[in-house]
Amino acid sequence: MRTTTLITLLAAPLALAACDSGQDTAEMEDMPMAEDAMMMDGQDMPMTDTGNAMQSASAQGTVTAIDAEAGTITVDHGPVPAIEWPAMTMAFEADEQLRSEVSVGEGIAFEFRTGSEGSVITSITKE
Repeated sequence: MRTTTLITLLAAPLALAACDSGQDTAEMEDMPMAEDAMMMDGQDMPMTDTGNAMQSASAQGTVTAIDAEAGTITVDHGPVPAIEWPAMTMAFEADEQLRSEVSVGEGIAFEFRTGSEGSVITSITKE
């Protein structure tokens, strides 16, 4: 009996909070939002305006695919602390000359730039 009472006492505030959450939605829809904010779970969240700013960085990784038609090299790369990226596998745009210099399975060090236009490899060194 004590366990049931305890569970009921703990669950009651959660149930009341869930019932109340729908009332704020209508009020929030009438609230103006700043131009540089986005709505996320009922809260205004300021957005960083990066505009078209390109960032340059370098990384090391392994070529996992080369797609001549798409103009990309896919690299399984380590973390990139300069732009706070974790390790991941991703496709980078690369010109024809850079694509011809590498093959799938090769380890590379590469320089790239990234921004709203995408990520582009600017130089490659085989490892």
